[in-house]
Amino acid sequence: MNQFDVIIIGAGASGLMCALTAGARGRRVLLLDKSNKPGKKILLSGGGRCNFTNLDLSANNYLGNNPHFCKSALSRYTQWDFISMVSSQGIPWHERDHGQLFCDESAKEVLAMLLRAADEAGVEIRTHCSVERIEHDGSYQLRTSLGNFTAQSLVIATGGLSFPTMGASGFGYDVARQFGHSVTDTRAGLVPFTFSDQTKGICERLSGTAIPVTIHCKQTEFSEALLFTHRGMSGPSVLQISNYWQPGEAVTVDLLPSESAVSLLLEFKRQHPKSLLRTLLSRHLPKALVAELESLWWSELSQTPIAEIADKRLQQIGEHLNGWRLKPSGTEGYRTAEVTLGGIDCDELSSKTMESKRQPGLYFIGEVVDVTGWLGGYNFQWAWASGHVAGEVV
Repeated sequence: MNQFDVIIIGAGASGLMCALTAGARGRRVLLLDKSNKPGKKILLSGGGRCNFTNLDLSANNYLGNNPHFCKSALSRYTQWDFISMVSSQGIPWHERDHGQLFCDESAKEVLAMLLRAADEAGVEIRTHCSVERIEHDGSYQLRTSLGNFTAQSLVIATGGLSFPTMGASGFGYDVARQFGHSVTDTRAGLVPFTFSDQTKGICERLSGTAIPVTIHCKQTEFSEALLFTHRGMSGPSVLQISNYWQPGEAVTVDLLPSESAVSLLLEFKRQHPKSLLRTLLSRHLPKALVAELESLWWSELSQTPIAEIADKRLQQIGEHLNGWRLKPSGTEGYRTAEVTLGGIDCDELSSKTMESKRQPGLYFIGEVVDVTGWLGGYNFQWAWASGHVAGEVV
């Protein structure tokens, strides 16, 4: 049987970071992945340019059953640590809105950096490897499609359920349950909304139109772009708020987030009394969107000069513009979700090492854990941080 100090299952962002960190300590590391090559999700991220971290990062950017759990790892391996790693390899990067950092050229550079560091640390990587059975009897014994392996430490870095076409599965959750762990309810996160009411037709007709909005759900809001698609609504604002939305709930979209729509309409009435409302609103919103809103909220006034519309009616329309209440029928699900919400219960893991409190020598890192970040590099930073702190102790 092939013996190692550490076996890591899952060669994504967190698994690679854990492997190269442990290998640099002189540990003999085996990194397994059932895919044909490591780091596939890294290559896809950020439109192929890898949104690898965020300048403005704190525990407030993460969701989970224990909001404090992520603090330790994030403070011990920060965004500045990963930026330093990227910069030391001469990889050019740039900042976009909201502190998001991207490679200037390609995500391939980040993956190549991680693979190079793992190779230099003596990490053995085997792909096309399915793990068929895991047992523990003083050490971890793995039966796989490539043979049997054993190690004192086992790290699960298999990710969540998003992107099933890339091989995502519930394997990590199954391992957790095997060793007595609880798994909190999982669902698709950072995912577009779908609709079954009249909003569905509106979205189809406006497909490809993007506008800046502020979107609200319960006590949370995001101010970013909203994109209409032929399936529903997407764009950064929708993906962000989807993490906070539960089925059956409504969301509210402010179509004119920088101003009071009521004040704007009353000012229109004073300055342009003979104009139609849709003509005036088309200065602030796409013409096609205004036509859809007119059919929703003031179709009977479509040919009425704004001077002849009562102030009370304009106030109603303005309130709709600043607070369009929508009730999604669902989301596009794991097929297009960027992350999986929920996962292995953080209360059963050490926040300092990511080691199981129930099973010595067993570690869970990255997306498989119930820690989910916002859109914008936060989930990668969690992968780097959780992988690093586990790699320091395995």
